[in-house]
Amino acid sequence: MELGPEVYALVVGAGWLAGLINTLAGSGSLVALAALIAIGLPAPVANGTNRIGVLIQSGVGLMTMSAHGTERPEGTKWIVAAAAVGALFGAWLATGIDAEALEWIIIGVLWAMLFLVIFRPGDWLREKSEEGSGRPTPSKLVIFVLVGAWGGFLQAGVGILLLAALVLSAGKDVVAATAIKLIVVLVYTVGALVIFVVYDQVHWELGLVMGIGQALGGWMGARFAATSPRAPIWIRRLLIAVILLAALELMGAFPWLRAVLF
Repeated sequence: MELGPEVYALVVGAGWLAGLINTLAGSGSLVALAALIAIGLPAPVANGTNRIGVLIQSGVGLMTMSAHGTERPEGTKWIVAAAAVGALFGAWLATGIDAEALEWIIIGVLWAMLFLVIFRPGDWLREKSEEGSGRPTPSKLVIFVLVGAWGGFLQAGVGILLLAALVLSAGKDVVAATAIKLIVVLVYTVGALVIFVVYDQVHWELGLVMGIGQALGGWMGARFAATSPRAPIWIRRLLIAVILLAALELMGAFPWLRAVLF
């Protein structure tokens, strides 16, 4: 694969957009995966490579929110632990999947996430976390293990799933849920990335280049989330447009795009 200036520009730009969307809501990895696959990486390698930028953006986003006074809510440790256990299994499962099958799974997730963004835009929004939301129950543990497994398996779409689980199941408000989401993703991505490295499914150069864009997007997204009450409105509109375009591109709706760029 020849990595020219236009490829680097696309990877950094896709990383920035992915980092911004991932930090504010979720599904930004759909953008990153679509870009990495478009430049010629097999889907499993794109899946592993994406974890480098996810790790970087999560750390930057978390530090930015902390710097703006966003406190870590109670009841975080059990959520992180449950998701991390699930992520290890999910990452291991992803290393053995067929490349073409994984591309169609990504396409399916894109359409599913588009449905959730359009038809359930505000189900998880509340002004304050519910009392007692920090206590785990067996059903909550299962939910976060499953969400973590999906994050380890694919990462794409896990932000929306985490926010939904944190707000609807764990009773967190959206600001607290955003902070916890960054902690969860940061922790389980370390283990998932190790597994992808062991199975030689990480392109370090592209991952680090994309990580530059994701770090910038993560910083901007976290700052926006911490200071602007209108962030969810605008990111929802952006999600609808980006997910739709990414799904259509992966399905071959824009063959001229790959021909022109690559």
